[in-house]
Amino acid sequence: MSEHIDSVLTETRVFPPPTAASVGMPRWHVASMQEYRALHRRSLDDPEGFWGEQARMLAWSRPWTRVLDWNPPDARWFVGGQLNACFNCVDRQVETGHGEQVAIVWEGEPVRAPSASAGSNTRNTSPVAGARGSDPEIRRLTYRDLQRETSRLGSALRSLGVKKGDVVTIYMPMVPELAVAMLACARIGAAHSIIFGGFAPHAIVERVIDAKSRVIITADGGYRRGEVVPLRKNVDEALTALGSAGHGVEHVITLQRTGTPTQDAAPGIRGSAPGFHDYHTLLDRANADCPCEAMDAEDMLFLLYTSGSTGKPKGIVHTTGGYMVYTTMTARLVFNLIPDAGQLFWCTADIGWVTGHSYVIYGILPGRVPTLMYEGAPNFPASDRFWDIIERHRVTQLYTAPTAIRTFMKWGQEWPRKHDLSSLQLLGTVGEPINPEAWVWYRDTIGGGRCPVVDTYWQTETGGHVISPLPGCTPTKPGSCTLPLPGIDAAVVNEQGEELPPNQGGLLVTRRPWPGMLRGIYGDRQRYVQGYWSRVKGPGGTALQSGGKNTGLETGAATPYYFSADGARRDQDGYFWIMGRVDDVINVSGHRLGTMEVESALVSHPAVAEAAVVGMPHEIKGTGICAFVTLKSGSGRKADDGLRKELAAHVAREIGALARPDSIRFAEGLPKTRSGKIMRRLLRDLAAGVEKITQDTTTLEDYSVLARLRETDE
Repeated sequence: MSEHIDSVLTETRVFPPPTAASVGMPRWHVASMQEYRALHRRSLDDPEGFWGEQARMLAWSRPWTRVLDWNPPDARWFVGGQLNACFNCVDRQVETGHGEQVAIVWEGEPVRAPSASAGSNTRNTSPVAGARGSDPEIRRLTYRDLQRETSRLGSALRSLGVKKGDVVTIYMPMVPELAVAMLACARIGAAHSIIFGGFAPHAIVERVIDAKSRVIITADGGYRRGEVVPLRKNVDEALTALGSAGHGVEHVITLQRTGTPTQDAAPGIRGSAPGFHDYHTLLDRANADCPCEAMDAEDMLFLLYTSGSTGKPKGIVHTTGGYMVYTTMTARLVFNLIPDAGQLFWCTADIGWVTGHSYVIYGILPGRVPTLMYEGAPNFPASDRFWDIIERHRVTQLYTAPTAIRTFMKWGQEWPRKHDLSSLQLLGTVGEPINPEAWVWYRDTIGGGRCPVVDTYWQTETGGHVISPLPGCTPTKPGSCTLPLPGIDAAVVNEQGEELPPNQGGLLVTRRPWPGMLRGIYGDRQRYVQGYWSRVKGPGGTALQSGGKNTGLETGAATPYYFSADGARRDQDGYFWIMGRVDDVINVSGHRLGTMEVESALVSHPAVAEAAVVGMPHEIKGTGICAFVTLKSGSGRKADDGLRKELAAHVAREIGALARPDSIRFAEGLPKTRSGKIMRRLLRDLAAGVEKITQDTTTLEDYSVLARLRETDE
């Protein structure tokens, strides 16, 4: 892309940060813009001193000798230092006298008979799926509970031959044992590769082979919208395919969650069948004494696979020291986490996504604020399940996705209005840019007009938030992720690395390393360099090239920039506005338009709940604008030509005639990943009339959505 991206969205509303007392916070960690600017300036002027201070908030078994060794694109953070992630999440809290404090509050999707007791142990009760008028299934785990269970599972894994540096595959529902499994791996120095429980068998096969994993931890099933997701059945199918591919899995550990029968056999596997183990039986036999392994700061903590249009998943590598320092800092500052302040933090993401890794477990537990896990869907058994959970547990911070917020808007305000949400102190969004109208609805309807909204921008690759408001100091603008966090040197540039003037869209880059950054793509150096470091050049220099045996900088090259693959603009106040993936930019009559801005204009119409905009072939313009739109329940509007014309005129009024959609297609739902992101690349194929979609659809939640969209008339 050689030209800038035209910005057509205008948003003038500004909301000042509330006082801490007005939302029930004892204090703000950063309480003024002057304090933020000084903190951010120092983090860039004195990174060694700043990051050293942040790192000392964790427990290290051996101190580092150097904060950063930077040889682009390779960073080594806290060189020579040793620590353990599980120790910092769990054992440290026990050793400092907080072992009996609650670490995890868990609620299952099913409800159970009121006579069943809710203990604070890690054993399952017997849920009654779909029952009404009963108590939900709740478990509370203390830090001492986690220490005991991670020690036993860590010992059990060692007894099966798992060594430091091995990769353990985890494919489980959102139950406490999922958190125990990942922490147990960290405890003994094994990396974990967590696969979201909604993925199909072939996704398991790809990831197990790529990670060279020999051990799988799974469950018989999990609950989703009242149905059992057959996790162990999927693993069995994957085992057969793995055997055929010549990759032997040695051990499968199965948690009995739903009571679904399993057969400990996998026909079709070449060679010896894997050992099958019942989760609790294995732990009952395990040694409870399992010290935490001292890990080098740059030892791999986990692999997390992301998928894309190529169809081959990328194993993003995150290491122990930098990742733990960064997620702990960003969680504390962005969510204003304060121990012993009566807080209960709820990130609604599944742990199978990076949001769950960073802000359900690794960034939250070191701060000694309890984290809430929920197993199921937001509309089971009714559309107020989230608001019911917030009311009953007195949740103080809610962190969820824009697509969920737009869905809540579609369902109507009557659902949250049934519940007391006054415990909420802060709201957060994650996953993709949030439309201004959805932002305002979230603030007003869920936050009562008083809670700050932190719109966080980050990626699997960044490890944690990179651009976000700080709730006690940043004036917020609906739809803007606002300002870079301490340590982040973000900019909007052209392909020559030159910073663009205000309100001119371009490429979003990070110009300096930060501790949470990915360390590579597992087993694929060339893809790492090409994907993140070869697009944008430092001023006067060249980007990284991928040719040659040892990929690195060309002779005389300037330092390359990390390119996020997103387009953005920065306004006159320095606030960042994400314009969507560069691949989603539409070239209309020579003007490059970001899809997010057109979508925001559509969602601002009172009848629209959600919209996705893509480019389509156009005889005159070359590329036209095709909008897929879902309507709000109870809007009273029909999906007809009259509304199409009205919406097209509305977009033209809001952001200009240039952005008027050429085609508007109504839909009951949009194709989304299981994390809630709209799969616009599939919509591009539909808009272009592609008969057979060959792109990767492993992350697609509901395949029937595509079929229904094909039947939609213009």
